[in-house]
Amino acid sequence: MPSTPAKAFKLSPDRHPRLYPRYRCEFPVTVNTFSDKGHHQLSAHGRDLSEGGVGVVAAAEIPLGEVCSLTFSLPGSSEIWQVRAVLRYRRGFHHGFEFLTISDSQSDMLAKYLPELARADSILP
Repeated sequence: MPSTPAKAFKLSPDRHPRLYPRYRCEFPVTVNTFSDKGHHQLSAHGRDLSEGGVGVVAAAEIPLGEVCSLTFSLPGSSEIWQVRAVLRYRRGFHHGFEFLTISDSQSDMLAKYLPELARADSILP
């Protein structure tokens, strides 16, 4: 049976490679949106996390480019994080936020916390 070589993964011209690896992480997130239609508070579910942002599932269609306030706690921690983030990606109910305001101490905490988790962008289980 003839085999064909696997095709190399290519990014589309409008896609940029990720700056930070993503890690699997499950935690509740509150998303606050502020628009000309008013303030909305949404309950969401964090699915992956990186030093640069967070991926959440929310039963809403938030417009790309929307700046939101995210409130969450890292699993195993009682510290409540409140960060501003911009929506950079959306497919269905999956939303990818880039952190805009993250303190040096929060950044340090993520750098120590994340390597303990499984990679979300890995092809290995």
